[in-house]
Amino acid sequence: MTRSVKNLCIALLFSAGLVASSVPAHADHDDCDKRIHQAEEKLRKAVEKHGENSPQAHKRHEQLEEVRHRCGRDHDHDHDHDHDHDQH
Repeated sequence: MTRSVKNLCIALLFSAGLVASSVPAHADHDDCDKRIHQAEEKLRKAVEKHGENSPQAHKRHEQLEEVRHRCGRDHDHDHDHDHDHDQH
């Protein structure tokens, strides 16, 4: 009986650890989404105010890329579309 109780306690602690470890990961994902959205908005405003090829827009684009890099989202189709547009 003692062994069963011990195994049950270990299983409960393991399950609680899995749940607890998934909460920060979800919070990090939400935080990344928020930071990416903010950086995209700053880039959009810089382009509207100063023009697409302005130093301000270039700086905001670099900041967006840095946020994407830190969040592990270096490569997405919107970004590829931006480069395709720049080449024409």
